[in-house]
Amino acid sequence: MIDGLRQGKPAFLASVTNAGEAEVALAGGADIIDCKNPASGALGALSTDTVRRIVQRVDRRVPVSATIGDLPAYPEILTKAAAEMAATGVDVVKIGFFGDDDPRRGIDALGAARAGRIRLVAVLMADRDPDFALLAELAAAGFEGVMLDTADKSAGRLTSALPFERLAEFIQIARDTGLFVGLAGSLKESDIAVLVELEPDMLGFRGALCSEGRVSAIEPHRVVSIRHGIDAAKLARTQETSVG
Repeated sequence: MIDGLRQGKPAFLASVTNAGEAEVALAGGADIIDCKNPASGALGALSTDTVRRIVQRVDRRVPVSATIGDLPAYPEILTKAAAEMAATGVDVVKIGFFGDDDPRRGIDALGAARAGRIRLVAVLMADRDPDFALLAELAAAGFEGVMLDTADKSAGRLTSALPFERLAEFIQIARDTGLFVGLAGSLKESDIAVLVELEPDMLGFRGALCSEGRVSAIEPHRVVSIRHGIDAAKLARTQETSVG
C-alpha cells in the first residue's frame, strides 16, 4: 500500500493539473494527489516541470502520483517515460495499458528497469476488455498496485463499463496477487456507496471535482462533497459490518 495514507479504505485520489489545484484538493481532504492532464487523453501526462511544482507544493503532506500519458505498450517508450516521471520526485508512477498491444514485454521491461527505485501502478481500461490475467504478471514484475479506469470518458462511467460482479472479481484477484487496488473512470458521488462495498484501496476522481467537465478547474466544494461522501460510505460500511 502507498505510504502516508490515512487508515481505512478507500483512499480519495484527486487528479489535478497544477499546483493550485493540488492545494484545493488538499484543503478539501484528498488522500492522494494525482498529476494528470485530462486534455491529453484518459491518462494524459503533465510536463515534468509542472509535476515537480506540484510535488514541491504538496511537500510530502500526502502521496503524489503521476501518469505518463496514453502511450503504446512498447518497452523502450514506457521505461523512458516512467523514468523521466519518477525523476520529478513523485511517490508513484501510473502506467496505462489500453488493450491495443500485448503489454507483457512492456510490463517485464518496466519491472526490470524499476530495480526497486520506481513505485509503479498499472491502469487497465474497463471499457477495453481488460485481461485480468495480467494482474499476476504485474505483481511478478514488482508493480505495487493496479487500477481500473476508462479510456473513453464520453462513453459512461466505470460502473456502466463493467458489471458489479466483474469489479468484485478484479479486486479479489488483485488482493490474491498482493497488489493494492483502485477504481476510477468518470466516477460520480452517487457511485461511492456501491463501490465502497467492494472495499477497494482507493477511489479516483477528476470530472466529479470540476464544474464543467474534467478539463475545467476543480472546485473546492466539489472536493469536500466527495470527501464527505467517502467518509459517510465508510462509516455506513463499518456500522453494517459490526452489526452483522
